[in-house]
Amino acid sequence: MSDTLEAIHLLELKLKDLLTRYEFLQKENEVLLQQNSDLQVLLNEKEQDLVHQRKQFDILKVAKTIEGSNEDSRNTKLKINALIREIDKCITLLNV
Repeated sequence: MSDTLEAIHLLELKLKDLLTRYEFLQKENEVLLQQNSDLQVLLNEKEQDLVHQRKQFDILKVAKTIEGSNEDSRNTKLKINALIREIDKCITLLNV
């Protein structure tokens, strides 16, 4: 009978230990889920910020090309002149 009581007592201790671990893991899981959610929100914000920064960078590149250095200015003028020549050709073809 004593062995049976000891076995029941041991089983009771193990169950209490399992319940304690279970509750701890549940709380830890809730904390990790919240952290994951917070990090997802932060990631989305950073991705939106990156998209915005890339747009700003593209705008700045265009502005610098127009303003540009001598070489960039020369390339821009050449492109504009090529476009004007193409437009003139189109106008000539329309007049014929």
